Amino acid sequence: MHKYYLTHLQELESEAIYIIREVVAQFDRPAILFSGGKDSIVVTHLAKKAFWPAKIPMPLIHIDTGHNFPETMEFRDKLVENLGVQLIVGSVQESINKGRAVEESGINASRNELQIVTLLDTIESHKIDAAIGGARRDEEKARAKERFFSHRDEFGQWDPKNQRPELWNIFNGRKRMGEHFRVFPISNWTEMDIWNYILQENIAIPSLYFAHQRNAVYRDNTWLPASEFLQLRDGETIENKLMRFRTLGDITITGGIESDADTLEKIVAEVSATRSTERGNRSDDKRSDTSMEDRKKQGYF
Repeated sequence: MHKYYLTHLQELESEAIYIIREVVAQFDRPAILFSGGKDSIVVTHLAKKAFWPAKIPMPLIHIDTGHNFPETMEFRDKLVENLGVQLIVGSVQESINKGRAVEESGINASRNELQIVTLLDTIESHKIDAAIGGARRDEEKARAKERFFSHRDEFGQWDPKNQRPELWNIFNGRKRMGEHFRVFPISNWTEMDIWNYILQENIAIPSLYFAHQRNAVYRDNTWLPASEFLQLRDGETIENKLMRFRTLGDITITGGIESDADTLEKIVAEVSATRSTERGNRSDDKRSDTSMEDRKKQGYF
């Protein structure tokens, strides 16, 4: 008698696909929040597998801050074309032009928090009732508090002290008019799981994740990429480094690490040996000890 066992990655994949299918079953207008980073790419790949051979039955939503890596935008457009899915783009610049958001000033200015208004406006205008994201519990302590189905009130806000129980994988998607859910099907995955799955499935990812030569400035224990948006402080100099990025966000806040990992196999080996969190190089998380939770309460990813 043959016995059939699921591997660790197969169990995680099965759980995530079940959650994605549950979203489509329970909600009328779901969407996938797509940043162009590895986690949202994996979620999109899982959605593709969940409904194959049909197309992904929901649009991708990308919040364009105007401060993106060019490589990320090129990858996004190519992926959308290959998948044949709808892409909804929310523009932070349009929010600023309309007076819905106010541009930050100063040497540490960022558009990261401005995404909140644009995201909520995009969700409201397209009547999205469930937004699937690629957040994982191991990334950050605020995200560790999230359930798979994360309820948001009519203002798009999250209350970490008032979440619904999820026993035996039963998910409660009931909501009132104007409310919506954020859904995180890869909550139980780790960074190592993500990279092993990308390697196993041979998933295409932006070149930014692989080691490459780039001009950067060393600031706050990380290498910030040089760009038209980066203001140099006194004494700072631009250096050319062989580096890569463990996580992707705006070019103004995403720090890189010195690395020669130019293949998926080398990345897996590097991640297995590291003892620092991948978001340790994100300057937006260093503004305060509760910066992520504060943003999430307001409607952030």
